[in-house]
Amino acid sequence: MSKTDRSARNRGAAIVLGVLAFALAQRPVLVHADATKVRLADLLAEAHERNPEIQAARQRAVAAAAVPRRVTALDDPVFAYEAWNAPNSLRVDRADNNILRLSQKVPFPGKRALAGEVAKHDADMTGAEVATVELEVEAAVKRAYYELWSAHELLAVYNRDRGIVERFTHVAEQKYGVGEASQSDVLRAQVELTRAINRASTETLAIDGMEAELNALLSRPPDGPVGVPEPPPPPRLERTVDSLFDVALHSRPELQAQQAAVAREDAAVRLAERNYLPDFEFSVARFINPGTRDGFGGMAAVSIPLANKSKYDAALEEARARLGAAKSELRRVQDRIQREVKQAYVRANTALVQRKLFVSTHIPQAEQSLRVAESAYQSGAVDWLSLADTSRSLEAVHVDHIEAEAEFEKAYADLERAVGTELPRDGNTSVPATDAQEHSR
Repeated sequence: MSKTDRSARNRGAAIVLGVLAFALAQRPVLVHADATKVRLADLLAEAHERNPEIQAARQRAVAAAAVPRRVTALDDPVFAYEAWNAPNSLRVDRADNNILRLSQKVPFPGKRALAGEVAKHDADMTGAEVATVELEVEAAVKRAYYELWSAHELLAVYNRDRGIVERFTHVAEQKYGVGEASQSDVLRAQVELTRAINRASTETLAIDGMEAELNALLSRPPDGPVGVPEPPPPPRLERTVDSLFDVALHSRPELQAQQAAVAREDAAVRLAERNYLPDFEFSVARFINPGTRDGFGGMAAVSIPLANKSKYDAALEEARARLGAAKSELRRVQDRIQREVKQAYVRANTALVQRKLFVSTHIPQAEQSLRVAESAYQSGAVDWLSLADTSRSLEAVHVDHIEAEAEFEKAYADLERAVGTELPRDGNTSVPATDAQEHSR
C-alpha cells in the first residue's frame, strides 16, 4: 500500500471515528436500576381509593339503596280547611260550616311491599355494578402495569444491545486499523449503533406514555412519577377451563346483576297483578258551625280500577314481556361469560407456551449463536453483516420473550376479569393441570 493510500485511509478512519464519537456522545443516559420500585398491589389499592369511576359507582349504589325506604312509605297525609256559605265579607266565624279535615291515602295491602321489592332488586343491580366497575379498573391497572414493566424490560434489552454493538464496533475499529476489515464495516457498525440508541430513546417515550395511562387510572397528574414495576410472579395456569367456567358463573357481578334484574321483573309482574285491586282513602273532619252544634265527620273512599281495566291489562302485558326479556338477557350474559373465559384462557395458555419456548430453546440458542458469530468475525470467518444479523436475531428473541411474558400477564388479568375474582398463583390448587401446563413448569 502506498504512502498516499495509507494517509487517505487514516483520514477516512478519523472521519468515521469522529462521527461515531459524536453519536455516542448523543446517546441518552438511561438508568432505571436505582428507580423506585412500585408494587401492583399498592397500585390496585390506590385505584380502589382514588379512581373516579369507582367512586361514582359507589355513590350510585348508595343512592339506589335509599330508594326502597322511599317507595314503601305511604303518601303524605293531607290537612284541609273548608268554609261553606261564608258571607261576602269572608268572615269565617259567620260561615255556615267550617271544616278541618285530615285525610290519608292507603294502597291495597301488599302494593307498597312489592314496590319496595322492585326497588331493592334495583339496588342489588346497582351494587353489582360497583363490583363490575372495580373489576374493570383492576384489569386496566394490571394491563397498564405490565405494559409499563415490558417497556422497562425492552429498554434494558435495547441498552444491552447497544453495549453489544459498541463492543462489536470496537472490534471493527481494531480490525480496520490493522487492515483486516473494510471502512464499510466501521460505517455499518456506526449505523447499527445509532439504531440501537434510537430504539432506546423511543422506548423511553413509550415508558412516559404508559406512566400517563397508569396515572389516569389512579387519578394522578399525568406527568407524576410511577416507578419501575416489580417482575411478575412465575407464570402458571393451573386451573382447567371448565373449573373456571364454574367459578365465573358464581362470581361474575354482571351475572348477579342480571339475576337481580330477573327478580326485579318478577316482582314487577306481581305488582302489576296487584294493581287490579283498589286503593283507599280515609279522612276525619271536625265541623265548627257558628250558631249550631259542632261535630265530627268521617269519610272512606275506594278507587275503581275496573273502570280502566285496559290500562292495567297493558301494564301487566308490559311487565310480563320485560320479565321474558330479562330471562333471555340472563342466558346471553351466561353465554358471553363462558366465551370471555375461554378466549382469555386460550390467550394466556398460548403466551405461556411461547414463553417456555423462548426460555428453554430460543434464547440459549440465540446467545450461543452470537458468541460463535463474534468469535468468527474476530477471526475473519464471517463478515460484519453476518455478525449484525446475528445480533439483531438475539435482540428479536429477547423482545419476543418479554412480549410473550407481558402478554401472559395481560391475558391473565383478562382471565381474572372474565372469571370475576382473583386467581392466586400459589401452586396449591387441587385442580389438575393440562398437559401443556405440566410441560410449561
